[in-house]
Amino acid sequence: MSRAEAQTFSIDLSERLLTVAEAAEYLNTSERFPRRLIEERRIRFVRLGEPGKRGHIRIPESALREFVNAGLVEPMTVSDNWRAA
Repeated sequence: MSRAEAQTFSIDLSERLLTVAEAAEYLNTSERFPRRLIEERRIRFVRLGEPGKRGHIRIPESALREFVNAGLVEPMTVSDNWRAA
C-alpha cells in the first residue's frame, strides 16, 4: 500500500496529547518505557510535522489509559479456587 493509499485515522482534537516525558510521568516510569512502547507500536501515537521526517511524537491520553486497562489484573477471591487455610 502506497502512502497515498495508506489508511488514515482520525483523533479527537479536543483530547490531550502528551509528550514522551509527560507520558512517562503519567505511567510513573522512565522516558525509555513509553519510547519503547512507541517503537514496538504497542500504543497509539501521533507524529507531528512533515511526512517522512521524524517530527514530534505525542501520545493521546486515552492511549495510555487503554494500555493500563489492558494490563489490569483482577484480584483472586476464595471462590477462584483458593484453598482456605
